[in-house]
Amino acid sequence: MRPLRPALLALSLVLAVAGCANVQHHQPPLTTLTENSGGVMPAEQKRVHFDHAELHIAVDPAQQHIDATATLSFTAHEPTDALVLDLDRNLPISAIDVDGKPLAPSAWSNPEGRLRIQLPHALSAGEHVSTTVHYGGQPHVAKKAPWDGGFVWSHTKDGQPWVGSAVEGEGCDLFWPCIDQPEGKPDLVDLYVTVPKPLVAPGNGVLIGISDEGDKRTYHWRAKHPTTYAISINVGPYKELTGEYHSRYGNVIPLQYWYLPGEDEQARKLFAEFPRILAFNEAMIGPYPFGDEKMGVVETPYLGMEHQTINAYGNGYKKDGNGFDWLLQHEFAHEWFGNQITNADWDDMWLHEAFATYMQPLYSGSINGDMGYYAWMQKMRLSLHDRFPIVSGKSQTEAQVYDDDHGPGLDIYDKGALMLHALRGLIGDRDFFESLRVLVYGRPDPKPGNFAPHYASSQDFIRIVNQVTGRDVSWFFNVYLYQAQLPALDEQRVGHALTLRWRVPRDLPFPMPVEVQVDGTVHTLPMTHGEGSLEVPADALVVIDPHSKLLRDLPQVTEYQQWQKAQAKP
Repeated sequence: MRPLRPALLALSLVLAVAGCANVQHHQPPLTTLTENSGGVMPAEQKRVHFDHAELHIAVDPAQQHIDATATLSFTAHEPTDALVLDLDRNLPISAIDVDGKPLAPSAWSNPEGRLRIQLPHALSAGEHVSTTVHYGGQPHVAKKAPWDGGFVWSHTKDGQPWVGSAVEGEGCDLFWPCIDQPEGKPDLVDLYVTVPKPLVAPGNGVLIGISDEGDKRTYHWRAKHPTTYAISINVGPYKELTGEYHSRYGNVIPLQYWYLPGEDEQARKLFAEFPRILAFNEAMIGPYPFGDEKMGVVETPYLGMEHQTINAYGNGYKKDGNGFDWLLQHEFAHEWFGNQITNADWDDMWLHEAFATYMQPLYSGSINGDMGYYAWMQKMRLSLHDRFPIVSGKSQTEAQVYDDDHGPGLDIYDKGALMLHALRGLIGDRDFFESLRVLVYGRPDPKPGNFAPHYASSQDFIRIVNQVTGRDVSWFFNVYLYQAQLPALDEQRVGHALTLRWRVPRDLPFPMPVEVQVDGTVHTLPMTHGEGSLEVPADALVVIDPHSKLLRDLPQVTEYQQWQKAQAKP
């Protein structure tokens, strides 16, 4: 999802603004419904299963305009007399058909961006229906993609059109009629993108064909189970690098990278990272979920986004001393955490971001050893806010979750990743990585062909960890996920006695073991009732948590953050 590494935020904003320099900024406001993705799903949307979306989108870069037709097929779970979809009202609808027959304009309405289509006859459970929506106009322009969603209408250095969409925040309804919910995935999407020649339109999934008509060219892409916000439009004068990755699981995965002309050497170096990242992720997690489609990346005029099998990359080939491109690696991790396993509600968004973020120190450690791993962890530790719980326990919109002033915001990334590090220390590597695999694939023994994309919640992961470990560690998540404050570890040393006591929000149970190193020897205090004692020589050198396994309140971090805020004041 949106790559919000604090150290790179200023640079990212510069890139975003530069990418939008040529777009029109005067546009109609979005309605509250369109601005917000997710929340409580309308009853009518729960009544249907989304079988297929056939999207025909003609992109006119010169006019910053799209002309589109969407044919959407559904199966009723239960009786319903209406289809309810989401589509920005600023994309006017010219006509709607149901099962091939035109509807009277009085049978549909879209006043606030929630498109209601009254069906000619009610559906019974198990019945199928297809609707075709004809629409078009100027899609919402992103002012600073990917944080602000919409289209980016930009140009390459030599003045050629360069277009990208990034709609994770506001949702798929910014350019196609959809069910704008995490659980709104269609089973299959056929995406036809028509562009002026000689522009290229990379897309999700597998390229089915390219057709020419006059001075236009249409690219037909097909993707299975795509996340709604991951369906993307990309247009530019792209060159392409291709290759193959021979997986440890026996399958061969196509590799494709679309980049701008004049960047051949940099592009080849980035492309050379693809097999290494794939090998690492498959070793740590399991099979690449979309190996029968591709590992695809496209250069975009904004920083990045995890568009399924066509990840957006706009990091400018920058180096940071870690030996890999952090943005490429982060977005690719979302193929597992976001696209293969998708949160059931935006309230569970940490399942995407915390795991994808934790893959970064893990990957750094595979290249740079322990220093690379712990250096990354320390950067994250200094960035925590601890103002709101990572999970609220109620249905949320995307905006509510990402709002640093009213929601967990960046904590779903870094605090979530540090929590996973602490969980790994608590339950051990074997159970940690098995829990991770069961979360991602729904089974501990994934192989190509024996799993499919699915949804999960925070409670699902807690249940998985309890099952894999054979013990109830719900107390761990009750504190780290559902409380804003971190637990603090109080230390008291009197004579030869060292006493440790956990101080936890709402005095919740927290039997988190603590390692104590005494003159080079490590002892583990079980902290069964939240406290423990150890006899130590009066002059002994004592180190609490010598291997940095714990996530806890630390006064030195609070002092640093307060100092940072003071320095930022004018």
